[in-house]
Amino acid sequence: MVMAQDSNLQKLQQMKVATTDLNIPLVAQTGKNADTIRENLKRVKLPPGFKIDLYAVVPDARHMAVAPNTNMLFVGTRKTTVWAVTNRNSGDVATEVKSFAPSLKFNNPNGVCWTKDGFLIVAEHNRVLNFPAAEFFYEGPDVAVITVVDQGKLVPPEEESFNHGARTCRVGDDGKLYVTLGQPYNVQPKEKVALYEQLGIGGMVRMDAFDGSKREVVARGVRNSVGMDINPKDKTVWFTDNQTDGMGDETPPGELNRITKAGGEHFGYPFIHGNNVQIAGTAAAPDLKGMAAPASWTKPQIEFPAHQAQLGMTFYNGKMFPAQYQGGIFVASHGSWNRSKPTGALINFVSVKADGNADKSTVFAEGWLDDNGLYRGRPVDVAVAKDGALLISDDFAGAIYRVTYSAP
Repeated sequence: MVMAQDSNLQKLQQMKVATTDLNIPLVAQTGKNADTIRENLKRVKLPPGFKIDLYAVVPDARHMAVAPNTNMLFVGTRKTTVWAVTNRNSGDVATEVKSFAPSLKFNNPNGVCWTKDGFLIVAEHNRVLNFPAAEFFYEGPDVAVITVVDQGKLVPPEEESFNHGARTCRVGDDGKLYVTLGQPYNVQPKEKVALYEQLGIGGMVRMDAFDGSKREVVARGVRNSVGMDINPKDKTVWFTDNQTDGMGDETPPGELNRITKAGGEHFGYPFIHGNNVQIAGTAAAPDLKGMAAPASWTKPQIEFPAHQAQLGMTFYNGKMFPAQYQGGIFVASHGSWNRSKPTGALINFVSVKADGNADKSTVFAEGWLDDNGLYRGRPVDVAVAKDGALLISDDFAGAIYRVTYSAP
């Protein structure tokens, strides 16, 4: 199977046919499942004037990339599929959901993003691919593809793990591709700290978006970032960070961070969490006792409640929502697992001050976690649609929601 997939990739790179069956099955958008998802959405609480509804049934939906020129989006998963979600009539629901480039077998293609000239980047567990004009050439199973980072070259194969392998990506105005690389432990052991800082594991790397050249580490001291975006106003890169498990119900805080220094920054991990929560030498990291944090490290812009698992984030650049939301940040909280009483499964809104720093965080949408502690959904990512609506992906319900606003 691996050899067949490698053969298919080579054929597509040479613009040759890899698949003879041109029919790609569609995901059902109506029926009992869709009806039940809509029923569960009645539990979600939003500020006055806002409304949420089901936009598309998308199995295992994770991170989203809204197409630049058409009313469609591409959706990553932690499985083997990237979904193409099309809205052919520009209505309030998607009209078609099918797999993208099914002649290729992806491996944890969680991260999807666009270059400035309309190439779709897919960041897998240990490979990065680039698809020219994907929104116009997605109808068949074979699509043109460029290998940005070969299989096994994003991180050393010996550092691959089932844990913290979901990558996220963005392309900056400089044309460089930014990719987050979670470190694969609860807390990395002492002998891995220097290696990970050197490679950018537990941080973020930047590279050419077409051939992977000129790679450099732009952030270190991160545990597991599964969300990032670039502020369109000042071009600074922001990212979420999920913190250490097993330190108690109320600690450590989740983080929202901002990169402001050229050449990269250190964000404290695995020595310190948040503004001042020690890790090194605690029961979670006894072998790091005596290791000190860097002399200079960057504190988070926002501390979130412990274990809510903030993932995807986006700057709101639409016009549909009131002025107070424009230029701010929406952040998706996946929800806790390492806590005696579950928390999270909500959307936060973070306002941004005139100087470019975060102001405060408030809960924007909640209700996917019911009063009995039962998850009826787990938000993963947020994205702004062409009309200014907010899209929310949910890998537990297998859905994408659409939040709209009209003045009450």
